[in-house]
Amino acid sequence: MLQLKNIVKNYGEGDSKVQALKGVSINFRANEFVSILGHSGCGKTTLLNIVGGLDRYTSGDLIIKGRSTQEYKDRDWDAYRNHSIGFVFQSYNLIMHQTVLQNVELALTLSGVSKSERRKRAKEMLEKVGLGNQLHKKPNQMSGGQMQRVAIARALINDPEILLADEPTGALDTETSVQIMELLKEIAKDRLVIMVTHNPELAEQYSTRIIKLLDGEIKDDSMPYSDEEAAKEVYETSDKKTQKKELKSKRMSYLTALNLSFNNLLTKKGRTLLTAFAGSIGIIGIALILSLSDGFRNYIKNVEEDTLSTYPLEITDESIDMSAMMSMMLGTELKSDEEHDMDKIYSNNFVGGYMETMLGEVKINDMISFKDYIENGDGQEIKDYTSDIMYQYGITVNAYKSDVDEDIYQVNPSTVFDSIGFGSMAEMQNMGMTGSMNTTNVWSEMISNQELLESQYDVVAGRWPENYDEVVMVCTKYNEISDYELYSLGIRDINEMQEMMRAALKGETKTFDNTSYTYDELLKLTYKVIPSSDFYEYDEKEGCYVDKSDDADYMRDKIKNGLDIKVVGIVRPNEEATVHSITTTIGYRHDLVDKLMSMAAESEIGKEQLADEETNVFTGYKFGEDLDEAAKKEAEQQAAQMMEQMGVAEMSEEELYGYMATLPADELQQFMEAMTASMENVSNSMSLSELRSAENATYDENLVTLGIAYEEDPKVIRIYPVDFESKEKIIDVIERYNDMVKANGEDDKEISYTDMVGTMMSSISTIINAISYVLMAFVAISLVVSSIMIGIITYISVLERTKEIGVLRSIGASKKDISRVFNAETIIIGFVAGLIGIGVTILLNFPINSVINHLAGLTNVAKLPLYGAIILVAISVLLTMIGGLI
Repeated sequence: MLQLKNIVKNYGEGDSKVQALKGVSINFRANEFVSILGHSGCGKTTLLNIVGGLDRYTSGDLIIKGRSTQEYKDRDWDAYRNHSIGFVFQSYNLIMHQTVLQNVELALTLSGVSKSERRKRAKEMLEKVGLGNQLHKKPNQMSGGQMQRVAIARALINDPEILLADEPTGALDTETSVQIMELLKEIAKDRLVIMVTHNPELAEQYSTRIIKLLDGEIKDDSMPYSDEEAAKEVYETSDKKTQKKELKSKRMSYLTALNLSFNNLLTKKGRTLLTAFAGSIGIIGIALILSLSDGFRNYIKNVEEDTLSTYPLEITDESIDMSAMMSMMLGTELKSDEEHDMDKIYSNNFVGGYMETMLGEVKINDMISFKDYIENGDGQEIKDYTSDIMYQYGITVNAYKSDVDEDIYQVNPSTVFDSIGFGSMAEMQNMGMTGSMNTTNVWSEMISNQELLESQYDVVAGRWPENYDEVVMVCTKYNEISDYELYSLGIRDINEMQEMMRAALKGETKTFDNTSYTYDELLKLTYKVIPSSDFYEYDEKEGCYVDKSDDADYMRDKIKNGLDIKVVGIVRPNEEATVHSITTTIGYRHDLVDKLMSMAAESEIGKEQLADEETNVFTGYKFGEDLDEAAKKEAEQQAAQMMEQMGVAEMSEEELYGYMATLPADELQQFMEAMTASMENVSNSMSLSELRSAENATYDENLVTLGIAYEEDPKVIRIYPVDFESKEKIIDVIERYNDMVKANGEDDKEISYTDMVGTMMSSISTIINAISYVLMAFVAISLVVSSIMIGIITYISVLERTKEIGVLRSIGASKKDISRVFNAETIIIGFVAGLIGIGVTILLNFPINSVINHLAGLTNVAKLPLYGAIILVAISVLLTMIGGLI
């Protein structure tokens, strides 16, 4: 069955070479109790390890069931030990952190036996060796004899054909030694038992065969077994299929490896936790960086989104290159194209370039084609990068106080400065008198992205508008509204402002106390809104439509029949949002614009203008043609008739002034009154300046005046990117559209856009990238330190567990199985280190957020994202595995 042919085993090389076995040849029977005797260093244990496959012979051959092992590979030796060999050691070599039952089960685990089956067989084997009631004890809770019985049970659990015992009684007392020998003798009845011992008395008493070794050679064999007998036994028991099946190697499962490592770590809880904490330091550093970087990235993203909600990409039907103008004003293009030395001061053609840019050709954008491209064409992907796309049509929301019985008060566009004699806001802007007040409107259209609005504002009363006839009122973060806006909205009495103006003109100061309003009071506010087409009525006498906005009775009737608009909510800017998209006090939905456009198109003047694109409804003349000379001459004749009536038709201008100087005071007054009356009669006809203005009017301009627009033809497209990266992708879509139309020979459809934020904040990407690179450097250092440290700790663990490694190898564990055990240990340590790192980071984020809030006023910046925590735990496990492999 088992044959050793001329086995030689050498240790070392050259001058240090030691020959442990010198051509040993032995044949063993299938079942006998063989004792190998000899003094220390004679080669007994070496011979036993070669028979057991734990050590390799230098030369010769080990023949198992007639099969040579010279071509055996590692997996063949592993399978041989697992299926055919059982080891019993002098020092027991039990795994101390496993229970008695787990120690015995271990060999079956490597054999691929199911959990229930191996548990059953392990219990039966322990009962056979007299330990049926000791299953759940740890080895350190047992006596030496009991531990040796456990070792024997472990050796027999796989029903091996050969049991190898190395000094099994060396550490036992006489009584216990006898018990163990009796057990081995019983086992030898149906299998081969080879025992190495120093005790010749026990060998003589229990063994069936004694072999004596001396200096690596066999000196005596009490019952030799010839080659012929061995060959005959092999032939009789030969079964190649059985051999092949028996030699099939099994692998340790990951669950077993984890169980072994986990139990081992539990025996050293303190060191395990300290190791895990040391491993977590790098993870803590990375997690803190990730918390801060992700928090600041989210903050920057919110700033970007908020900023872009105020400064979107803007495309207008008529545009100039505002980005180029801003770049010149900001001084980003102030280098001359001419090369020169640095010995003098040279001029730079800034004014010329600015004039060329400012007065350059106005670009006409084909809004219909581009809107169709992004709504129905290949440009639909642009919606993936936007929080909203707003289409504006130049529609003015004409809003009035609902109560018009006593007085008509227009709240939008604001008439505050008209009421105190300053003229319209537009005029004041031209005079540079309004400062930061950059619009006449206190009403504006809100973006359609409700989620973004809710992230920028908190509802303090009521709700967000849901229909066209509902609006929301916006206060400051201090729950305030400026007195200008209160006057504009008719909430405060405009007479107060008039009194302040009169006092200022006298060099005095007049102030009024601040007022306050309950939410309920403001939520009761209602307004009337009319379309721009309502300002005009057909005049039978003139034969055209005339402006009736100065006719109080007419306007009062129109306003009473206008749209009822209700304030349904009051919102306040969210403190976490840095920019807010509603720039006025009242925000309305796009539905209101659609409603006004529809009303204007359905009005009488609207229908008439839409039905006839060639005739100007305000004059009755054709667009673009020379007006009737008779109309011009009629005005001139009326002026001549006036002069003739006054008796001064033939006088020159100087003669007229001389004549007026000779008149007495009372006659001069009568003369002036008569002239004024005559001028009023002339003014009833259209003046020459009005005629010229009407002559230059266009059909499109009239539609704008009337508040009529086509849904597919906006005047302005405002694109609100999600973030700066999305903005660049949107620009790519626009450029792709421009390339497409130019390739089709449709250069007139090329789109020009304004990117105000891109010009103002072009360096932000560079800053973010620089921060990212610094963070990456920190992360790299932490990773390297963690890897080195875990590698060292794993190496120490390997050194501590060499006995366990030997035991596992003796029962058939492969080198890969051993690696798997330590990989499992590093996985556990890495997992615990990751959890500790995440837990400590979460705790540290509280004081970090407190400090950041105190210094910068930012809240909840340091916040570790869930995906980051999961990734970091995975990285921790991966790093410890790499360290373990190293």
